[in-house]
Amino acid sequence: MYDPTVARLTYRALLGRRRALILGALPVLLIVISAAVRGFSGADDQVAADVLGGFALATMVPIIGVIAGTGAIGPEIDDGSVVYLLSKPVKRPTIIFTKLIVAIAVTMVFSAAPTFVAGLILNGNGQQIAVAYTVAALVASIAYAALFLLLGTVTRHAVVFGLVYALVWEALFGSLVSGARTLSVQQWALAVAQKVAGGDLVTSDVGLPTAVILLAAVTAGATWYAGQKLRTLKLAGEE
Repeated sequence: MYDPTVARLTYRALLGRRRALILGALPVLLIVISAAVRGFSGADDQVAADVLGGFALATMVPIIGVIAGTGAIGPEIDDGSVVYLLSKPVKRPTIIFTKLIVAIAVTMVFSAAPTFVAGLILNGNGQQIAVAYTVAALVASIAYAALFLLLGTVTRHAVVFGLVYALVWEALFGSLVSGARTLSVQQWALAVAQKVAGGDLVTSDVGLPTAVILLAAVTAGATWYAGQKLRTLKLAGEE
């Protein structure tokens, strides 16, 4: 199910100079903000939770997921270079699965690692805040990568739709409409983080069993459907 050649090509596409700079911008900003907050307010558990929840998990992780998930396949479909992959003796679900693994890995590295560092800066992992939000970032990375990889296979405007979901649905509607939070990757990840942290600093509107089921269902469903959509792409002479 995993093809090293496809993985190498995908890593090369995602970590090219331009995209790597974009991927690295938000983590650097998070670290700078965390250092500034720590300098001004000292070590405060509530402030740490607010920064990690409000910026790292709610903004940085989904945007990085959009860049990595859509970038793993969208540009290849747009410019037609995906034909090169489809002409090789590699099953199309294998291509999707491999690209998903790469997108997850890139999203995790550029979101979970800086989240943990930021948590240490903010309050030294007091009340397990840094670890809890790092786990949330890891969990969210999987679902976001699958969702946005799917978008990359079904529309040429995957980045736009991805950003609308991440910044409008989850960040805006999720904060204003309680019902929308149930259909939020962020809230599902927070349910896992709440279990890790305990206490009242990390909370979610979704119960842990529900969150785990939805995370697994969305990840598996998006991956399967992306594979099915890739099957429908026809090469010249395949008729």
